[in-house]
Amino acid sequence: MAKIRSKDTKPELIVRRYLWSRGYRYRKNVRGLPGTPDIVLRKYGVAIFVHGCFWHGHEVDGHIPHSNSAFWKTKIEHNKARDERNKEELRRMGWNVMTIWECQLKPAVREQTLLEVEYWINHAYLERLKPKPAECYVMEEKSPSMAAEGEVEYGKE
Repeated sequence: MAKIRSKDTKPELIVRRYLWSRGYRYRKNVRGLPGTPDIVLRKYGVAIFVHGCFWHGHEVDGHIPHSNSAFWKTKIEHNKARDERNKEELRRMGWNVMTIWECQLKPAVREQTLLEVEYWINHAYLERLKPKPAECYVMEEKSPSMAAEGEVEYGKE
């Protein structure tokens, strides 16, 4: 268990190399945010978690070992609950949260996954740039101020 890494894992490196090569600049393992996201793109308002299927209980690919299964089931359920709390807290802070699963970075589906990640980063950025709804910009209606004095009819003198 001591040899299991919590940061700079192979899946994280795959995502980080791709983002860097595409021109995205990021911070890694930002401790000031809930859950210490693996990748944070502040400009885009995106926090990315790269999860291992076993440790974070992915329904598609995760499994519970047969030996000491009660311990592992409890541990993985606690991990899942903690992950959800952290993601919800980040969303309340205004961050867009993405989770990339280890199985989504297997060679057969890696390119598709990375393209989707890039799409969602750009989508989040465009959402941030959208103007606020018109009701936020209510202006007082005043009578227009004119430079001309009185009403002048042109063409009649």
